[in-house]
Amino acid sequence: MRRLRQLAERTPAGRERYVDLLRALAITMVVLGHWGVTVIGRDDAGQATGHSALGDLRWAYPLTWLAQVMPVFFLVGGYANAASLTRLRARGGDAAGWLIDRSARLVRPTSTLLLVLTAAAAVAWLRSAEPTQVREVFWFATIPLWFLVAYLAAVVLTPPMYTLHRRFGLAVPLVLVVLVGLGDLGRLAGPEGLSYGNYLFGWLAVHQLGFAWHDTRAVPPPAAQTTPPHAGSDATGPTAPPHAKTDAGGPSTPDRAGVRRRRLPTSRRAGLVFLAGGLGAVLLLTVLGPWPVAMLKVPDERLDNAAPPSLALLAVAAGQLGVILLLRGPAERLLRRTGPWQLVIGVNLVVLTVFLWHLTAAILLIGLLDAVGTLPTPAVDTAAWWAWRVPWLLLLSVVLAVLVAIFGPVEARSGRHRAGRRTGRGTRARAAWAVAAYAAVVAALLVNSTTPQQATEPLGTPVPALVAYLAGAGVLRLLRSGWGTRG
Repeated sequence: MRRLRQLAERTPAGRERYVDLLRALAITMVVLGHWGVTVIGRDDAGQATGHSALGDLRWAYPLTWLAQVMPVFFLVGGYANAASLTRLRARGGDAAGWLIDRSARLVRPTSTLLLVLTAAAAVAWLRSAEPTQVREVFWFATIPLWFLVAYLAAVVLTPPMYTLHRRFGLAVPLVLVVLVGLGDLGRLAGPEGLSYGNYLFGWLAVHQLGFAWHDTRAVPPPAAQTTPPHAGSDATGPTAPPHAKTDAGGPSTPDRAGVRRRRLPTSRRAGLVFLAGGLGAVLLLTVLGPWPVAMLKVPDERLDNAAPPSLALLAVAAGQLGVILLLRGPAERLLRRTGPWQLVIGVNLVVLTVFLWHLTAAILLIGLLDAVGTLPTPAVDTAAWWAWRVPWLLLLSVVLAVLVAIFGPVEARSGRHRAGRRTGRGTRARAAWAVAAYAAVVAALLVNSTTPQQATEPLGTPVPALVAYLAGAGVLRLLRSGWGTRG
């Protein structure tokens, strides 16, 4: 508590604390949502299994318009990425250094999860566990990596996409929305492959809005810059600690002279327009149109609004943006109080760890309760099932707290890459290596996520994917240590 109090006291006055609150709330809602809809049962062999209850809770489908908070995470991610990138560039840094720095806070906690799960899978296999069963458990524990694939791609594309934002402004997300619409047509009328781009276009559209929101907080560039700082001083972003010395979330984000700002309308009227427009569009697309009402995965549904993102999901994102703008004033006043702000700081210090490990916590709790013969398996939507929600969530919170205590320091103490200005061939080489390493990491995570749940994988994930991931993560680690800076 003393450390949180010190961090709160050192928070710059102009920091956009609301961004940190939204990030913390988004991840908290994802965790509680996954836990809350879990149904525990048994298969024909008597083994404990789990699946989503949404298929049996049709009345809850409209609630997913609030529960699907990934758009919020991409919105605040775009804001924070724009803030740190513009500050770094204003002080002489480059995009390559920015990407390398980001990898510490994003890749290192992910590597910890994958290595621990792979080691556990290997032990289980050596103890005669069925490879298909090992894969099933691994698959469930790594469901969060679906989201991370898209977010890491957005991070890699931030420098060029921010350049497009500065030139074309809100026209960029509008074009991306059109591309999502074309992908939707592919899903409805064929060819379905036309929709695969929506995995990127949909989330990039929301990420671009974060750029525009950041520009509303910007100030004129400083009169002069002397010594370029280290890139590490800009380590703020979707998973960065809110106590970082630079105020990437506030109005003190200078940029080079002559750069145009492309601002997002943030007035109360704009919030009402976004809310009404988004709500109207989602009603047309779901109630009258072909898209499911639920914005989360529903078992056995032919169409899924989130995989890949559909126009209906983007309409929900617009409505959520309206709610965010309308609640901004009261939230900012609340965050001026020490207690709430310390809580937000504490969550953001380990926010990625919480996200990555929350389903592993569920696996451990199910296994523990099953081992001692106290695992309840009530039918979904019965009184017993609802009564079990409260102790279920409390027990899961305890297990996750233990996991965060063990693995959270990896994220909280992630070292920051220290790099000054680099020019010429060395800069281009670093950028090429960084992009290639990110590509290897993203490809590996994508292979893991798309490998069937019942595949025969003794290590839980395909070995080529594991090797590609470790290679990409290793190159990023070398780059953070200074490798490739000569030339």
